[in-house]
Amino acid sequence: MKILLSLLFLLTAAFAQASYPDSWWEVIPEQNRRGSWEILPHEAKAGEVILSKRNELGIFSNLAYAPFYLDHVHYESVEALWQMMKYPDPTDESDLRNSLAYPFSREEVQQMYDFDAKRAGDAGNKINKENGIKFISYKKYKFDYKDMGEGSHFHYILIKRAIRSKVMQNPEVRRLLLKTKGLILKPDHHQSSNSPRSYFYHKILMDIRDDLKND
Repeated sequence: MKILLSLLFLLTAAFAQASYPDSWWEVIPEQNRRGSWEILPHEAKAGEVILSKRNELGIFSNLAYAPFYLDHVHYESVEALWQMMKYPDPTDESDLRNSLAYPFSREEVQQMYDFDAKRAGDAGNKINKENGIKFISYKKYKFDYKDMGEGSHFHYILIKRAIRSKVMQNPEVRRLLLKTKGLILKPDHHQSSNSPRSYFYHKILMDIRDDLKND
């Protein structure tokens, strides 16, 4: 019975996969792997799809250009929000980071995407680490998003709100997310199982997808 159920699952998954674009599972030669971090499209298991930056599914990356508003503030990407919080808040007099020199302003980081946003965050991280600063901030609320406690929970809720805003405010992103129904979404890079929940953007996207209804 177990063997029959396993075969049925594989056949169902294979049939379902046939209804999606072949490019989502394109075989990429090993020598073209961008680094040890990358999970290639064809490495998905049955019933899965990798959110690879090598095809249209890359739009689901936090790095991707997909403008949205959150709490009346404009961001060019989810990554912009994520990295912006590492920079000093000029409206917060109690923010110790205002006494330090950073390569960008908070507002400038908000308008970034792709690896420009990631590099800006890395620069902010370096300055904060050198000065013993462990917190980031959102609307003057300071928290440690890696504390696996209150800070991590706040960050998770915030990033989930941002990803939902990205999906709902970009019709093509919403359409594509619905198109993945029936598949388990997986990241295109290796993640530690001990990471805060906000890191698992693929799981957040599946939660959002479950809440959406086809037009």
